[in-house]
Amino acid sequence: MAYTQENFSELDLLLLYDLSNTQKGIKVHKTADVDKIAATQRLFEKGFITQADGGYLTTLGIEAAEQAQSLHTMLNAHSGE
Repeated sequence: MAYTQENFSELDLLLLYDLSNTQKGIKVHKTADVDKIAATQRLFEKGFITQADGGYLTTLGIEAAEQAQSLHTMLNAHSGE
């Protein structure tokens, strides 16, 4: 099983959240990239975020963002990122 481009867009969006302060949300404006807008809508429909245009992470969203950010860190551990 492989990640789809939609999965990558959703993961990229989850990386934008600041897990050190879950009271900080994000806002994806209607002028944003079409892929980012669609990813935000999908994450909202799946129950990961509170608003169709961003908002805050739900409990499920926090868990997913933690996993996404952890994986990103592991994959980039030796790349200097």
